[in-house]
Amino acid sequence: MKTYIISKVLKLFILIIPFCGVNAQDIKKLYDPSLDGMKQIREAVDKAGKEGKHVLIQYGGNWCSWCVKFDAFCKADTSISKIITKNYIPVKLNYDQTNKNDEANAYLGNPSRFGFPVLIIVDGKGKVLHIQDSGLLEEGPAYNKQKVTGFFSLWTPAALVPKVAESESKKK
Repeated sequence: MKTYIISKVLKLFILIIPFCGVNAQDIKKLYDPSLDGMKQIREAVDKAGKEGKHVLIQYGGNWCSWCVKFDAFCKADTSISKIITKNYIPVKLNYDQTNKNDEANAYLGNPSRFGFPVLIIVDGKGKVLHIQDSGLLEEGPAYNKQKVTGFFSLWTPAALVPKVAESESKKK
């Protein structure tokens, strides 16, 4: 009986291993350790300023399972990906042993203190508006759609400058 179970487990591993290799390759594409974080941020801020958006920085690394889960979660949900596309310039800021992006971490207010991934909202002028501990968006072994959607919706440019305030200023 033991031999039969061991045989079944080995066969399962043999079937799973090729898929793990594909996932590992995809994960490597998520964060690029060779990039200069400050350059990424400057370019994103410039683009956000021109497009009337905010910058959404996901600070983490390819080694971080929750970083990979968060990215996949947002891409898989069309309502979340639409909010991001409409309102944010996304940046994947790397943190690993080869490149911790210390200068970017200092500029952003040391968000790495929250663990990974950590989400940072920066406006189109380069001002850090919010640092979000992504653990607060989790539920069990995954992310909670309502919490993630709420977070993204509450930090859009329109949410920070409501249309009511814009209409009042136009009247004056």
